[in-house]
Amino acid sequence: MMTEATVIDRVLPGADVVKRATRIGAEMRNIKLSGDLPDQTIAAINGLLLKHKVVFFRDQGHLDDAEQERFALRFGKPVPPPIVGPTKGTASILDVDSTRVNGRVDLWHSDGAFVDAYPKITVLRGVVIPPFGGDTVWSNTAAAYLELPLPLQRLADELWSVHTNGQGVRLGFSEADKRYYEDVFTSTIYETEHPVVRVLPETGERSLVLGYYVQRFVGIPKYDGQKLLDLFQSHITAPENTVRWNWKEGDVAIWDNRATQHYAVNDYGDLHRVVRRVTVNGELPISVDGRCSVMRVKAIKPPATTST
Repeated sequence: MMTEATVIDRVLPGADVVKRATRIGAEMRNIKLSGDLPDQTIAAINGLLLKHKVVFFRDQGHLDDAEQERFALRFGKPVPPPIVGPTKGTASILDVDSTRVNGRVDLWHSDGAFVDAYPKITVLRGVVIPPFGGDTVWSNTAAAYLELPLPLQRLADELWSVHTNGQGVRLGFSEADKRYYEDVFTSTIYETEHPVVRVLPETGERSLVLGYYVQRFVGIPKYDGQKLLDLFQSHITAPENTVRWNWKEGDVAIWDNRATQHYAVNDYGDLHRVVRRVTVNGELPISVDGRCSVMRVKAIKPPATTST
């Protein structure tokens, strides 16, 4: 039987894979990412994603915005951010800049989970990295499901939750953050019903679909729903299910957005941090009993009126 190392060596001699934690995360070394990698190399990276959920690459400073997009295209169709649109001069890149409003995403979430077919894969590149702090933490939501006691697994299998970008202003938001939230982030309000447990099509694994964008559980009173969310999230974010990456400029992280949540640690004060993100189109989540996610609301806010 061929090991993972044997497969990688045959596909890309000289490259090697180092696990970063038992349940999530691997680093692939001695590889130069580009949009021109052979199909078998892309297939090997995709296989690592399915197994380890997030894969890290050091020393990719040769990548610019265009080449990052070309590389992401090898995994599927890149999709621009659904609300703010792509960074100027690019087709799909989101510039996450700590000096801009809402440039610090210090909450557990899966990218774009407030829409129905939310992104399958995210490719993130470190552009400006502070000398300390600014790590990102990922959790394996498939491992978290497996760690649930069987009665909680059965409960999760039956539950659906409503995800929305209209969650309301977070505690501690600045006035600028509040204006951005009202004028930009919720200029279009999405509301989607997802199964709490989705089945991943390639592996048959079950992963938990929760995080910051959950507004409520279908058919569950709000108070009880918050208790359930806290319970499930405590399993998702258990340290044993996580991996933490200490960024350097030129690093790239790729993750399976369907089987992970992530959190950008806001511990670098006034230092500057910039990462650039490309997301790849996903498929509709399918529940344990075969039903698909449904987007119930996609409303555009009326323009603000001024009194005279």
